[in-house]
Amino acid sequence: MSKNLNDVEKELLAGREYNGVDQIQGPLVYVKNTHPVGYRELVECVDKQGKTRMGMVLDTSDDVVVVQVFEGTSGLTMPDTKVRFMGEPLSLGVSEAMLGRVFNGLGQPKDGGSAPQAEAYMDVNGRPINPTAREYPRDFIQTGISIIDGMTTLIRGQKLPIFSGNGLPHNELAAQIARQARIRGSESNFAVVFAAMGVKHDVARYFIDSFEETGVLDNVALFLSLADDPSIERIITPRTALTLAEHLAFNKGMHVLVIMTDITNYCESFREISTLRGEIPSRKGYPGYLYSDLAELYERSGMLKGFPGSITQLPILTMPNDDISHPVPDLTGYITEGQIVFEREMYSRGIYPPVAGLPSLSRLMKDGIGEKMTREDHPHLSNQLFAAYSYVKDVRNLASVIGEEELTPLDHQYMEFGDFFEKNFVNQDAHTDRTIEETLDIGWKALSQLPPEELHRVTEDEIDEYYGR
Repeated sequence: MSKNLNDVEKELLAGREYNGVDQIQGPLVYVKNTHPVGYRELVECVDKQGKTRMGMVLDTSDDVVVVQVFEGTSGLTMPDTKVRFMGEPLSLGVSEAMLGRVFNGLGQPKDGGSAPQAEAYMDVNGRPINPTAREYPRDFIQTGISIIDGMTTLIRGQKLPIFSGNGLPHNELAAQIARQARIRGSESNFAVVFAAMGVKHDVARYFIDSFEETGVLDNVALFLSLADDPSIERIITPRTALTLAEHLAFNKGMHVLVIMTDITNYCESFREISTLRGEIPSRKGYPGYLYSDLAELYERSGMLKGFPGSITQLPILTMPNDDISHPVPDLTGYITEGQIVFEREMYSRGIYPPVAGLPSLSRLMKDGIGEKMTREDHPHLSNQLFAAYSYVKDVRNLASVIGEEELTPLDHQYMEFGDFFEKNFVNQDAHTDRTIEETLDIGWKALSQLPPEELHRVTEDEIDEYYGR
């Protein structure tokens, strides 16, 4: 079959090389007077020693092309740098054999082994998923963590971020979820894809050791762009990780849990690039298109009709100064289906996981719990726990003003409920794996600290069956 003119032109232009660049600024290289170049086209930058560095077209116009170099531009000089435009986007050779391996942010082996033989080559930028092709998430994922399973339920195909702060145990919680997560009632084919962006070596080592000790490392693929790696590499790291996840989920039929930490570091790299390009800053200096870029990442999770696999996302982001209104958590909250919010005051009292009960929520929870999914009393019990714990917060605020001795007897009962709820329902060991039945039973024990007439969100039949048991 004869090729059309556009295909011939692409073949002629692919691999075209230019000697010398016009400007080098931070991780960016500017090249003028090029042929028509595509957005996010793959680029090879060759220094005077002949070493090749990979890059990607960040901006293109009739006058100049801006290339971001993933490994940084240290050592590059303007007259001696050669730039080769490849005529195609950055792709990743994906394979099920990548499980159990460690890679850098570009998908190159970092564990000393050779690259696995690719089963397919996929564009790291992903493809938009037609919303009508999505399957609505309904399958309950049991994490073994009561505060999540009982009140912030994780559903297969959901994107549920962890809003944390520096020094809080978000990594421990993510590792525990990765170890314990499973779909009830089925022999689920689970895999974990872990992407680290700008984290310290000890954090990456913690995840590797945690997976090794529990025997799940063979089912985990790690993409590490650490704190001492070029910051620009963080931009591509979550995309390579999600590309492998899409292959495992939609080509191999696996249920993939994608853990990405730290999204805040990823956004900092975006702010760095935006500043270098002289763009007009938005909130806190971040670019105005940060929302759409985060949406590109988060919306690559879910389930597709006709495919048995799924991608569930667990992004971790540290809130600067524990400020939930900071642009990164704020924009994330608009895109994702809920959030798990950490509370530093609970952590200081030795509660693990220090999940704040009221600001945490799962927007898909209502469709994945109840009869034939968890237990018939789960929806009402969860609502009652939220309502009672909300009142506890009010009573504690009142006691801080007038003193506990001025509280009513009922207020004291709510205080006892709050203490029991935090110490027994929320708090658990990092290696404790509770079934959903155990979680719900502990929830009823907490409600049993209150008089039955205070339980307005559960039915009389549920009170007769579970209250005080």
